[in-house]
Amino acid sequence: MTRDLKEAYLVDVCRTAFGKARPDGFFAETRADDMVVKVIRALMKRNPQIEPASIDDSIWAATTQYGDQGLTMGRTVAILSGLPVSVPGCAVDRMCAGGMTAINNAGSQIGFGAADVIVAGGVEHMFHHPMGEGVGKEGPNPRFVSEKIVDPSALNMGMTAENIHDMYPHLTKDMADEYAVYSQKKAKDALDAGHFDDIIIPMTVWTSEGWKVADRDEQPRPDATVEAMQGLRTPFRDGGRVTPGNSSGLNDGAAGALMASGEKVRELGLKPKMRMVGYSYAGVQPEVMGLGPIPATERVLERTGLKFEDLDLIELNEAFAVQALAFIEAFKMDGVEDERLNKLGGAIAFGHPLASSGARLCAHLAKLFELNPDAKYGLTTLCVGLGMGAATIWENVSN
Repeated sequence: MTRDLKEAYLVDVCRTAFGKARPDGFFAETRADDMVVKVIRALMKRNPQIEPASIDDSIWAATTQYGDQGLTMGRTVAILSGLPVSVPGCAVDRMCAGGMTAINNAGSQIGFGAADVIVAGGVEHMFHHPMGEGVGKEGPNPRFVSEKIVDPSALNMGMTAENIHDMYPHLTKDMADEYAVYSQKKAKDALDAGHFDDIIIPMTVWTSEGWKVADRDEQPRPDATVEAMQGLRTPFRDGGRVTPGNSSGLNDGAAGALMASGEKVRELGLKPKMRMVGYSYAGVQPEVMGLGPIPATERVLERTGLKFEDLDLIELNEAFAVQALAFIEAFKMDGVEDERLNKLGGAIAFGHPLASSGARLCAHLAKLFELNPDAKYGLTTLCVGLGMGAATIWENVSN
């Protein structure tokens, strides 16, 4: 028996604001699963044509899967958000690419004909669950280091960025700082233009100072300058090149998408934003995990028959500036000011709540497709802890 693949569309996508992962961050007293509930309810409210009972699955990612990010979150958030009990759910983990994996999984289910409508995305409450917390007091398997399976630096994301600087000494700290400042500038311009007004879902939250409305990211530093970055500490290595200024932050936030089949889009008269063309994952040495988007992008291009030159827009998660610089060099892009790359700013400005970032990239790309109707293909890509990359290609159908 043969089966024709069905088209999978991203119909809508939104997110909470991204807060700082610290006691005075505006999500410090908010549960991670409640942030996901807010996103699901917003997606359903914005798309009333879709009956809640028609949701075929709820797929949600988190890196640390216990506490307010545990208990098979895809199922619990479906129930908490008021979806019928007939809606199943599951949880996935691919660290930083968790949300992207959830959305890709949704696309696969739809493509295979196993589902017509799915809510999918990711969340990370890094104040409640700092990186590495999930391995418990025993820590990772000691064989990783004792048998020299990986370099010890692979277990520290900041050190992996320092390692990329070592591999590419011509990618200097000054270049990383310049990239970071440009990311902040693009983010400010996009915020001032109101490009995120229909992406960020305001959420009323309880804080140490009383009730607040979280409706704007806490991370952006619009006044950042290269000069101000010169004196920042290098926490991962004495005399290093990776600083808080040229890295993404530690953040709390949720982001998710509503995915639907072509049949459901036509039946309900939905207006999707983009069509999934293909996706790929790839592995690299864990101690240089930031290089993961390079082979993942190469692989998805090969599998879809497209060339890098066919990509009009690229949303690359900026875990660290040096990782973005290596990507620019690998694909011979036109430097940090290449018009295709992160036109609305990136994670250095907005933050990187791990598993939610893939869905944020989708939100940015969907907005860029809307703003650039002549653009045909776009890429969302991330590096992943322990040496991986994820890349998904989308086609603009917003007009």
